[in-house]
Amino acid sequence: MTSWVRWLHRIENGVLTVLVLVLVALAGAQIFMRNAFGGGFSWADPFLRTLVVWTAMLGALAAVRDDKHIAVDVLQRFLPSAAQRAARVLTLLSAAGICAALAWYGCGLVGVDLDGGAKSEFGVPNWLLESILPIGFGLMAVRFVLRAFATPSHVPGLSAPELLHDAGRVDAGDEGPAR
Repeated sequence: MTSWVRWLHRIENGVLTVLVLVLVALAGAQIFMRNAFGGGFSWADPFLRTLVVWTAMLGALAAVRDDKHIAVDVLQRFLPSAAQRAARVLTLLSAAGICAALAWYGCGLVGVDLDGGAKSEFGVPNWLLESILPIGFGLMAVRFVLRAFATPSHVPGLSAPELLHDAGRVDAGDEGPAR
């Protein structure tokens, strides 16, 4: 991986981290203010809803980047390796197509609000707040296409092998828990 790609990943992770921290801090402040003073910031609830959408989209984008997105691959792991590869490519290209369609319709939504000129309760144009939808879904579509032809970063169906073991069972080659 080139250094500029690593920097891009760090920036993405940093922005996502800041969004989550702001989301938690503002939500906590709202709860405190409602309980202590009977009310909070009037702009905070719509802002929190917007932050949830942005955080979800950026989190999904990072999950696709790292090949840690939700996938239904229960049947895929029982296929021969060549069929596994084909199923993976088909599945990821289908996900790319769905994301591309959502990006297209997201552009339509942003266009409606761009023409209307409406602003949010906290003074930012709605089209700007909604712009994460076409941008996020468009980037996810690109990443799904790239992922379709890249080497998988995990074995299908076994992305969390520790969940497949019983807590007290010792497998061959395992030393088991220290006693």
